Amino acid sequence: MENLFQNLISWLTSRGIKILFILIGAYLVNRFLQIFIEKIIQRGLADRMSEERKKRVETLVSIFSGTLRFVIYIIALLMILPEFGINIAPILAGLGLAGLAVGMAAKDIISDFISGIFIILENQYQIGDKVKIVGIEGKVKEISLRRTVIVDENNFSHSIPNSQIKLVSKKAE
Repeated sequence: MENLFQNLISWLTSRGIKILFILIGAYLVNRFLQIFIEKIIQRGLADRMSEERKKRVETLVSIFSGTLRFVIYIIALLMILPEFGINIAPILAGLGLAGLAVGMAAKDIISDFISGIFIILENQYQIGDKVKIVGIEGKVKEISLRRTVIVDENNFSHSIPNSQIKLVSKKAE
């Protein structure tokens, strides 16, 4: 029993400290990046925006922060696993293949989201603006990261994926 206790203390002093430093480092990097994202996006853009746009900026901050938090803690987990004697090479290979499969399957959705982020950040058009997008002319009813909804003069609602928006015509004010 005493030998087991000594082995546990030996393991905790050598590998336990590494694990503790990895977790503390991951937490600190996460906090730093979260503060950085909030300062860049929220304070840099929100001052010049309406209340509705501020909500969209908060949504973007939440999306970026959550994604970074997930990536940071996955990296920390992959750094900790070898300390328990687990070979991470097969895990990395599996994650790479899974990521490739998901990326290929979701490329249109990812493209919609990226386009939506730029539409919102660049303030290309807003809800209520009269625009012409992909040959459809009407008022913008809704903008999300995934799609833009336009209502034409015949009161038809058109949902356009943001990745298909290559040209936007908007009357200058």
